[in-house]
Amino acid sequence: MTILRIFCLIIVLSVFSTFSMVTACTNILVSKGASADNSVAITYTADSAGFYPCLKVFPAAEHPADAEIDIPATKDRPAGKIKQVAQTYQILGVVWDEGHGGFWTRQGCINEFQVAIAETTFGGREELVNPQGLVNYPMMMTLALQRSKTAREAITVMIQLVEEHGYNDEGESISVADKEEAWVFEIVGTGQNGKGAIWVARKVPDGEISVHANQARIGEIPEKGNPNECFFSDNIKSFAVEKGWFDPAGEKQFRFDETYGAIDVKLKRVCESRVWSVFRRAAPSQHFSADYHRGVPNAQPYPWSIKPDKKLSTADVMALMRDHFEGTEFDMTQGIDAGEYGLPRRWRPLYWKVEDSEQEYSWERPISTQQTGFSIVTQSRSHLPDRVGGVLWYGVDDNYLSCYFPLYCGITEVPPSFTSGSIRQFSWDNAWWVFNLTANYANLKYSRITPEIIAVQKELETKFFALQNAVEKTATELLKTDKELAQQYLTDYSVSQAELVAARWKKLAVDIFTKFNDGYIRSNDGQYPKEGDPYPEGWLRRVLQERPEQFKLPK
Repeated sequence: MTILRIFCLIIVLSVFSTFSMVTACTNILVSKGASADNSVAITYTADSAGFYPCLKVFPAAEHPADAEIDIPATKDRPAGKIKQVAQTYQILGVVWDEGHGGFWTRQGCINEFQVAIAETTFGGREELVNPQGLVNYPMMMTLALQRSKTAREAITVMIQLVEEHGYNDEGESISVADKEEAWVFEIVGTGQNGKGAIWVARKVPDGEISVHANQARIGEIPEKGNPNECFFSDNIKSFAVEKGWFDPAGEKQFRFDETYGAIDVKLKRVCESRVWSVFRRAAPSQHFSADYHRGVPNAQPYPWSIKPDKKLSTADVMALMRDHFEGTEFDMTQGIDAGEYGLPRRWRPLYWKVEDSEQEYSWERPISTQQTGFSIVTQSRSHLPDRVGGVLWYGVDDNYLSCYFPLYCGITEVPPSFTSGSIRQFSWDNAWWVFNLTANYANLKYSRITPEIIAVQKELETKFFALQNAVEKTATELLKTDKELAQQYLTDYSVSQAELVAARWKKLAVDIFTKFNDGYIRSNDGQYPKEGDPYPEGWLRRVLQERPEQFKLPK
């Protein structure tokens, strides 16, 4: 191993050792009428420290009538079985090792019929978790993709699974999209040894977008369910009445989010702030107030969905996912907490106190965060054949400094650089580690190094968008005469572009380490300047305010 590689590994392992386990994710849903190209889109940041994803194709398969899925035992219940269906569809998703936790170590993202799925955990009331349930959320999502051709079918599958086998997890908000619609399905359990679950599904109105970020987002529900707009479990109100959480004779309107989501000022600060930031960027003309996520009394919750000021392209949606509240009073690149180089990282824990004070504080929690394992932006398009219309734009590690590349939903292979490795061992052969290493090095001088990374990110993503129409036109023509050749063409394209990204990021890492070295910024010819890279003026003034005499030289 070279000296450079040893040095890089030391940096990565030292940074990683400071991580604490935090699960938090963000989803944006874009309806067909809100999309510039008539896509239905959802996004997902899988945010959890130590989460190491490996891409995987789960092929379509036929199963005998007596086939069953074995579910491993947990400390709270014995092993179980779920009846398999006769036909399962191909899906593209991720797997992870058992060390990350959970008894189901895989999660689907999109299937061959362009049905896409994502989630954020809102937790909710702790007493609603049912450890005896057989179904957890990754299992529920994966099986739904394997058994569904539409978003509504996927929701129906998830409902049937938890009604029959019990729901094992905390409260979840699950985004589901197909070629026509985008839905949010929110679910909680019914407590220890409880039966079934409590759930509600609501569609994003056409022409609008919605967001959820680790907080239940479905509020008021209609008196009667409507399968075309909003439907829910029979026990959604009666269970709350039985527990004393809702008084049907009172003046207050029943809301799913407030009843089951355990909303408080701490969660508003770190969850609803992300909803606000997407809304204020997608529709600046609507002037969304920060009051609700800042915990101002009687402030109104943010609307379920909004109409963006303009229809959103896939690039626009990616941009919404890259956010540290820039340009607002909560801009994480500004202030003493951002350090001398505008670092928008706030190391865990999020909530903190100082000695001899009971006052509690919270760092801002942005959409873009250092502990992202992977993130996606999906496209589902009715005007194209399924194998061409469904795209999983995939990126690893912090999405602000990552690069999305296209994976078509019907591909039969996945890129090797994104399919192997472990969180336990750094390797230059695993793209996740190269992205993670580069992002962590950028933290040293964020405002100086980040532009170098974003330039390569834009170079690659711009190229992918420029090629997209030509690639899809070719694939569509091939499908008319040779489906297998069309599938191989899309597979080869997806894998080759992903490997191009992996190779480009290795070069970027070496270029950055070479250029930003020992406090200097080398010139393009590799020479060190006579002086080092000076600290920003504003930060120097803060130093003098705190220590006005220490650094002063005599006249």
